[in-house]
Amino acid sequence: MPAQNYTAKKWSLSGLQGISDRTLEMHFGLYEGYVKNTNLLNEQLGEALEKGQASGGNPHFAELKRRLGFEYNGMRLHELYFDNLSKERQDIFRAEQFSRDITSAFGDVASWRTDFTAVGQLRGVGWAILFRDLWTGALSNNWVTLHEVGNLVSCAPILVMDVWEHAFLLDHKPSERGVYIESFLAHVDWDVVELRNTKATAKLAEVQVAT
Repeated sequence: MPAQNYTAKKWSLSGLQGISDRTLEMHFGLYEGYVKNTNLLNEQLGEALEKGQASGGNPHFAELKRRLGFEYNGMRLHELYFDNLSKERQDIFRAEQFSRDITSAFGDVASWRTDFTAVGQLRGVGWAILFRDLWTGALSNNWVTLHEVGNLVSCAPILVMDVWEHAFLLDHKPSERGVYIESFLAHVDWDVVELRNTKATAKLAEVQVAT
């Protein structure tokens, strides 16, 4: 069985205020490590299957399977994170449908922003993610830690913010995470967010028809 192989994406991000080029270059390298390890794990799992070693009782196979969730989600979450960053400073209201949906869910954009920022400031390392539930349509800000722990079943990520310390430690002190969050929100690519929200809304309609 051929192993799935992934290629690391490239981004032309630079000149962001509050997220330095040095931080981005380091962060891109970290992401590439997740891609490399995902490919390696898939290769090793394929070999284990071919050799008849695919067994829940096999400690080596079990650890490979468990590790894959961490590395794979680390790869995908970083792609979502870098994809929703922009060199330009954009107004959230350019994402017209998204801002209307946020207002409907949270009362107004300012309240959503306060809630999202509060999630990003939770103690520990992880991710602040705005999800849309593809079963109910609900929008909610949630905390995901260790990449694979805390992701919500049936939910699509609309906005993804990395709040592991490597995302800002070269630019800000650990106690200044809030400054980094403000920098992140100032550089969100709201066109990307709008597209994700549109796709999730379309998928929601498909799910509701199917059920």
